[in-house]
Amino acid sequence: MSDFHTWAQKQPEKAVLIQAESGASLTARELDADAQRMARWFLAKGLADGASVALVVENRNELIALALGAELAGLYFTPISTHLTAAEVAYIVQDCSAQLVIATAKTAPMLSEVPAGLPRYSLDGRLPDAPELVDLPAELATVDVGTALPPRSRGRDLLYSSGTTGRPKGVKRPLVPFEKKHELEPAALNAQQTYGLDEHTVYLSPAPLYHAAPLRFCLRVLGFGGTVVIMPRFDPETALALIERHRVTHSQWVPTMFTRMLALPEATRARYRTDSLRVAIHAAAPCPVPLKQAMLAWWGDILIEYYGGSEGVGITTITAPEWHERPGSVGRATLGVIHIVGDDGQELPPGEIGRIYFSGGPTFSYLNDEAKTREAYNDRGWATYGDIGHVDEAGYLFLSDRRADLILAGGVNIYPQEIENALSTHPAVADVAVVGVPDADFGEVPLAIVTLRPGQAADEAQAQALLAHAADKLARLKWPHRVVFETELPRLETGKLLRRVLKERYREQANAGFLVRKSKA
Repeated sequence: MSDFHTWAQKQPEKAVLIQAESGASLTARELDADAQRMARWFLAKGLADGASVALVVENRNELIALALGAELAGLYFTPISTHLTAAEVAYIVQDCSAQLVIATAKTAPMLSEVPAGLPRYSLDGRLPDAPELVDLPAELATVDVGTALPPRSRGRDLLYSSGTTGRPKGVKRPLVPFEKKHELEPAALNAQQTYGLDEHTVYLSPAPLYHAAPLRFCLRVLGFGGTVVIMPRFDPETALALIERHRVTHSQWVPTMFTRMLALPEATRARYRTDSLRVAIHAAAPCPVPLKQAMLAWWGDILIEYYGGSEGVGITTITAPEWHERPGSVGRATLGVIHIVGDDGQELPPGEIGRIYFSGGPTFSYLNDEAKTREAYNDRGWATYGDIGHVDEAGYLFLSDRRADLILAGGVNIYPQEIENALSTHPAVADVAVVGVPDADFGEVPLAIVTLRPGQAADEAQAQALLAHAADKLARLKWPHRVVFETELPRLETGKLLRRVLKERYREQANAGFLVRKSKA
């Protein structure tokens, strides 16, 4: 069974959604009632099958109810980052053709540049500082929940890329026809089989729900009858306390979260029981080998890593025992078939680096961007996330980089991640990024930007030590030409590195001497 509303009838009094900070929880019956009421309200607003709504809502139970209601009503729903500017919010609201937008007391100011004629609603009732927002709870209270829902497609998310290389683009997948709305989709089946999701699952979600993986995993866990614990924001010690308090069985992380939990004092980490955890999922950003080894030493072989994307065209997965045999791999394909393709469009043999494509997976398009959609598919209909890597003889995938991040030094392709992996093994390094910067002789050369562990000196001697460390592990053409220090690297909440920011920051300082920078607070 993979339908939340069916499970709600089977186990109506089970607490299925818990807000970690406040402790507020919803039973399956209550969440189902909220979703059903929301669906009928959407229909009362005249929203047609396949219409879009925008949700500017922080991590709270109502966001899940809104998503479930939009699914029932056959709508596309777009959760929008609560860290964007008003102009960025307005762009997404207009680009996804939202017919209404829902916000909260916290996010209402972010709607200041949304076109005046677009209906907007407040989850927190009337707001004195934003009187233009209609009181949504009051409207919901008038909905007749006794009316049957018409036969609609199953709605789904319309999520926007993180915009690390430009303006974000909406990833639009076909709606599920009404006659197939209870069928298990390939990605959901993949999640169930890979992670063992069922009615006994207690899933901790520490990440923002406007990102694809946290939102989709929460909905899938509910669809398999499990319980979801939502953190409003990640805090390392709070996360450990929640695992113990709720006997969490499944969780999902990004590498920066691992780093912050490991940075807690040993006594603090030992204070909390984590033995209920059966599966710790991680993805979204490359996980340095030493970091993953440290987590495996702490939590045991429960880590499962996957590689995928919002577009959903393919997935690879690797368990801890497999990873021990192939450190650095992101696994074999569990959805779709992997192909490594060279610049000439021909498929490459194992061991050779090229662009990663998947065949046989679900289809998608980038909203309002046919050209970008065409770029994601080749002439054989295989789709790519834009990443580069290779497979070994057994079909295990190893990532190199995104094509946009390649450094072309004297006509030679250099992969930043390879240099980052080498530098991350130095005991002084907490985080590292490598970008290409202009060079008069080679066109581009690698620059390493490093965050140090506490107590380490950000000085010339440290920079030279790191350069020497890289020289022991890398061919000469891959050595960083400079090392600079930052107190923190620019990353999204998902852990994804904003290389664009670093490239812009250091473009004019590419040939400067050793430099120590402090991040802006």
